[in-house]
Amino acid sequence: MKLKLAWLIACGFTTCALASRASAEELERVQVSGDKQGFILDESKRPFVPWGFNYDHDETGRLIEDYWDKEWDKVAEDFSEMRDLGANVVRIHLQTGKFLRSAAQPNEQALAQLKKLLALAEKTGLYLDLTGLGCYHKQDVPAWYDELDEEGRWDAQSRFWEAVAQTCAASPAVFCYDLMNEPVVPGGQRAAKDWLGPAFAGKHFVQVITLSQQDRPRPEIAKAWIHQLTSAIRKHDRRHLVTVGLVDWSLDRKGLTSGFVPARVSDDLDFLCVHLYPHKGKIDEALDTLHGFAIGKPVVIEETYTLHAPLDQFEKFIDGSKKDAAGWIGFYWGKTPAECKKSGTIGDAIIASWLDFFVRKGPEMRK
Repeated sequence: MKLKLAWLIACGFTTCALASRASAEELERVQVSGDKQGFILDESKRPFVPWGFNYDHDETGRLIEDYWDKEWDKVAEDFSEMRDLGANVVRIHLQTGKFLRSAAQPNEQALAQLKKLLALAEKTGLYLDLTGLGCYHKQDVPAWYDELDEEGRWDAQSRFWEAVAQTCAASPAVFCYDLMNEPVVPGGQRAAKDWLGPAFAGKHFVQVITLSQQDRPRPEIAKAWIHQLTSAIRKHDRRHLVTVGLVDWSLDRKGLTSGFVPARVSDDLDFLCVHLYPHKGKIDEALDTLHGFAIGKPVVIEETYTLHAPLDQFEKFIDGSKKDAAGWIGFYWGKTPAECKKSGTIGDAIIASWLDFFVRKGPEMRK
């Protein structure tokens, strides 16, 4: 699966360009820039522009915890491939049920694998966006976790983040801790144990953080939840950045909203993340949505892809987003462009086109 040098050169790379990327010795902690518009490296003060991949599952749909024990070589190989494609950040999704044995007991074996992943990231010169509290595979969510009430669930989530922060605090390879992927504060009352949103492609990406709004404003619930989890992290790590991965319908506008209104919930966050997939013919609408997240802190488009728009319109979105975005994270699922092109399937052809775009656009975006 290793990329061939000839292919890299054909895509505009040279061996000098590859050698210029960060190595383990050069990794510095990432911090928010003084103007609050982007990021810089802690010691050198060089600008840092996140340009990377969600490594959320492999080509067969398995989550990283499904194979990182027995197939570590695959993880290491995929990290090398992502680096060679031009990424400087990899977003990793950690499942609650894999990192907690109970509400109070972390899974030491999983934490040991996380420490191993940190070493791999340091070796390959990649930063990690560590997104936690995943419940993507419903069958892997422990029964005890679903049975907790709001207070108990928040306490268990705090224990998760304490354990992760303790493990990761000393590593220069951590770009950020992302508290949860696409949390939602629902309005009104939900059924008991109904903590997950609808499935998409066999996975549950959206979670609710309470089952009962009661008489509380939804943004106030979101703000309190962020404060509790951020405080848990800060007990052990006061240096690395904290964020949360927000759906694009989080703005305080008519229609559907997540309750995580950026201007009202972000006091404890170092920067904002939005998941934004532009639609064909609606690029300006996507850019307007992105602008709504620009509230005086850096904004990273933490998920984006050519899911709803052809590549030419998607590139217009990326170019237009430079006004408000300080970083971009797409997707990589373990297949190189060469492997995708060789397979001959329509799905792989789309992925190959996306990865070719990522390679071509990378030098411009990382500036």
